[in-house]
Amino acid sequence: MTYPNNYEQKIGFNEIRQLLRANCLSTLGKEKVDGIEFSTDAAVIRQRLQEVKEFRRLMSEDDTFPTHNFFDVRESVARLRLEGTYIEEDEMWDLNRSLHTIIDIVRFLNRTDSEDSGNDSDDDTTATYPYPALHALTEEIMTFPNITQRIEQILDKWGKMRDDASPALLSIRRQLASTEGSISRTLYNILRAAQSEGLVEKDVTPTMRDGRLVIPVAPGMKRRIKGIVHDESASGKTVFIEPTEVVEANNRVRELEAEERREMIKILKDFAALVRPHAKEIVDSYRLLANIDMIRAKAIFADTTGATEPNVGNKPHIDWIEARHPLLALQLAKQQKKVVPLDIMLTGEKRILVISGPNAGGKSVCLKTVGLLQYMLQCGLPLPISERSKTGIFQNIMIDIGDEQSIADDLSTYSGHLTNMKNMIRQSNDRTLLLIDEFGTGTEPQIGGAIAESVLKQFCKRGAYGVITTHYQNLKYFADNNPGVANGAMLYDRHEMKALFQLSIGQPGSSFAIEIARKTGLPEEVISDASEIVGSEYIQSDKYLQDIVRDKRYWESKRQNVHQQEKQLKQKIDKYDTELQEIERLRKEVLRKAKEQAEELLRESNRKIENTIREIREAQAHKEETKRIREELNAFKQVVDGIDDKDSDELIARKMRQLQERKERREKRKREKAEGAKNSNTATQTATGSSAIEKKSSAQAIKVGDNVRIKGLKSVGTVESVDGKTATVIFGDMRTKMRADRLEHAEKPKHEEASSAYTAASRMTRDTIDSRKLNFKQDIDVRGMRADEAIQAVMYYIDDAILVGMSRVRILHGTGTGALRIAIREYLSTVPNVTGFRDEHVQFGGAGITVVDIG
Repeated sequence: MTYPNNYEQKIGFNEIRQLLRANCLSTLGKEKVDGIEFSTDAAVIRQRLQEVKEFRRLMSEDDTFPTHNFFDVRESVARLRLEGTYIEEDEMWDLNRSLHTIIDIVRFLNRTDSEDSGNDSDDDTTATYPYPALHALTEEIMTFPNITQRIEQILDKWGKMRDDASPALLSIRRQLASTEGSISRTLYNILRAAQSEGLVEKDVTPTMRDGRLVIPVAPGMKRRIKGIVHDESASGKTVFIEPTEVVEANNRVRELEAEERREMIKILKDFAALVRPHAKEIVDSYRLLANIDMIRAKAIFADTTGATEPNVGNKPHIDWIEARHPLLALQLAKQQKKVVPLDIMLTGEKRILVISGPNAGGKSVCLKTVGLLQYMLQCGLPLPISERSKTGIFQNIMIDIGDEQSIADDLSTYSGHLTNMKNMIRQSNDRTLLLIDEFGTGTEPQIGGAIAESVLKQFCKRGAYGVITTHYQNLKYFADNNPGVANGAMLYDRHEMKALFQLSIGQPGSSFAIEIARKTGLPEEVISDASEIVGSEYIQSDKYLQDIVRDKRYWESKRQNVHQQEKQLKQKIDKYDTELQEIERLRKEVLRKAKEQAEELLRESNRKIENTIREIREAQAHKEETKRIREELNAFKQVVDGIDDKDSDELIARKMRQLQERKERREKRKREKAEGAKNSNTATQTATGSSAIEKKSSAQAIKVGDNVRIKGLKSVGTVESVDGKTATVIFGDMRTKMRADRLEHAEKPKHEEASSAYTAASRMTRDTIDSRKLNFKQDIDVRGMRADEAIQAVMYYIDDAILVGMSRVRILHGTGTGALRIAIREYLSTVPNVTGFRDEHVQFGGAGITVVDIG
């Protein structure tokens, strides 16, 4: 790979390095940033980008990743390789904390997906890691828990050597504390005596000078206290005397401090001997901290610039959408402005882009954007481009930007450019990216344009890729007539007379020299004279070029408007499709509920008709009446079965009206029948005497010892007890509680038929109750019902719960306005067997569910 030595400076990558260094936590990361290198290996680049991508995801998903204590102690550890050397307490303290950070990072990145989900797996071959690229950094990284454990035995939590780091040190420090305490007491006694004699002021306390405890005394009183004068204050008004009584004790303190230091050095040397065999591995382990620090800096930079990690191809390719110069974007952001993004494409079919346009129109910025972003990519940095972009790699990047004049090499500006052209022609190939600003300038325009065109032909022959800026018309024509070269224009608003900084590929751009000259206030006479000099043909061609650019902008704007309208139209169509689907869903839901209501009506009617049939049989009615009732039932079933999801709403409404009419006719016939039974003759009353007795008795109050049966059933039982509206009844060997209004009086079977009839009835009752127990659900859902419907449903449900012996049930009524909840609870408060009710736990439904306890 080749690129100029000053390439990073020319495209601005040095500033990128400084931003990355500012994001680092330690010198470890900063050194790694300084060592970032340009790579031509696509696999290496993908790995670097994947590391940054995973770290950005890690920062957003988990805030427990260790990013503290990134200390660089490599030099201190490397020093331990020499015999007899050791590290100080503060260095050991930094070593301990940084080694702990390495251990924590390795542990974090070695977690598998199964561990995160709570499943333990011993199969390392099938283990998958949430951050595989970062996990790969931990390979061959050694951790040293035994060393950190030893450090924690030596140092306390503030990084100072512990008293019990060794038995000898503990003994020395105890002696030292005892001696210092004795000195302190002696000094205070002397001080109090001196204060009582007026030799020392009342507020004076012992102080330290040269490591020895002394008493501050006025100079005139120094002879009144026996001792050694160690120092005096800067003003000369205080002298510091060490009394004779504590001189020996202070000497002993000095001896103990020396012994303490010797023992501490011995402990540090012993620790150095423990570390010395592993010094190289410890230093190597710090490359994990360096890599993590650098990757973190890249991730922060990517978040700041809105960068992405693009897919990287193995071949040269540039197809960037909404590319932004990161440094320019950051600078404009401080001014509350936004950079204009560029769409740039260099492919095998169009390898070289020739950009033309006015001065200060953004040509050089476009060129530097390409150079900087491509260099960043091949250094493993995310790019501020759209995720839809495609990228590739180049083996060589060559640049010619700015003034190449050199006094030392005796080169003019043009000579410097020609030297660069010569090197580019020699070294370029089909994996080379050329970046040339103001191609061919620096000499007489006609010959300069001709040489530039000839050089451009050589680049095309070698298959090189490039971005070239120019003002020469012949290069624009060349680009238009050669298949491997494309024209590009930096757009300019001729009416507003300002650059738009937008790159448009496909047509050359005008320099707008005449318009810019007028804007700067150049005399019209000068402008007219210049126009005559270049000729009307040139002026006209430039005008045509401007018109082409203007028309292209116009049609591009139209195309964008059409695209935007198509997008809005598609959104509206999608919205209407969604609404139609929702309407269809609601229609089916209405049909389903209507069918359910019809089926419920059918079941209710079925129960009533069966009861009617039973009564008819008991009343010895004619078979024709029974047949007629069954025919009505079958017709009713056919009506319900005829309801289909495909029926129209009108058909559903009509059938529901038919159901309602049939129900009203049935109710009418029932009332007529009841009136007929009431006016029956005495003979009929005699024939059905037993039934009349039962009806009469059922109207009487239920009391203990009565023979009763459940309405609609034949089993006869005995009332064991009565508690308000609830009765306990014994059916054979089974005892059950239920509402008294569900019972009716019955005659006890005759003695000779009692056994078989009672057994059959008891079995039938038991089978009924067992069936209800089997089909009983602990929850009932009354959401969407009217209050009266819900109360009726809850009434039957609570009765069944009492019958099957359920102690607790739940009623799902929803929150809504709360009216249904209040109505249900008012009813529950009237049921004797209900011992209490309350809201469900908030985790399981809260106020939308009522839990009912049944006693």
